[in-house]
Amino acid sequence: MSAPASGSVNAPSNAPQSARASGPGSSPRAGSRRPLLVLVLLFFGPLLVASALYYISGWRPVGHTNHGTLIEPPRQLAGALFRGKWSLVYVGAGRCDASCQRTLYYMRQTHLGLGRLYTRTQRVFLQTAPCCDAALARAYPDLITVDASTDALRPVLQQIPAQRRATGIFIVDPRGYLMMQYDSNDPPRGLLDDLNHLLGLSSIG
Repeated sequence: MSAPASGSVNAPSNAPQSARASGPGSSPRAGSRRPLLVLVLLFFGPLLVASALYYISGWRPVGHTNHGTLIEPPRQLAGALFRGKWSLVYVGAGRCDASCQRTLYYMRQTHLGLGRLYTRTQRVFLQTAPCCDAALARAYPDLITVDASTDALRPVLQQIPAQRRATGIFIVDPRGYLMMQYDSNDPPRGLLDDLNHLLGLSSIG
């Protein structure tokens, strides 16, 4: 048997792939932008769709039972106070009666129960009459107290339902939308569960 002649193996005839990719229609800069655009769409796309569904169409996700009362449609409260964080809001005359004390305590314990999510939430007490501010500051140092009897706050009070307001706790989202109402006579676990659920789903606040 004779061995194959040296040099009889032919080199591939096709051109290298890099040579093909450098045709006149390709743009390295355009190609490098595509992954960035994809990442932007992946990050902001679901948020924009969910916001549109929630605030425009009124759609709500299934599979979770709310323990509070949905406020539909959500009402946007004016003012910078309700921007940037989730808010637990209580409206009271500041008489420091049993109902007021129980509701403020309920709010504080719920806030503390959020653990690592604590800093994304604030507690707001809208006072419709003069209140014992010094006593409140000692008992609830993180509570934001606001004189709601002024003309500037009157539009905010008009947006908040008056029914069961004496024992009511309201959730306001970081865009200022009044979303849900709870009663401090109900078991506190429901409010805490709903807050954890909302904060877990939300990328704002």
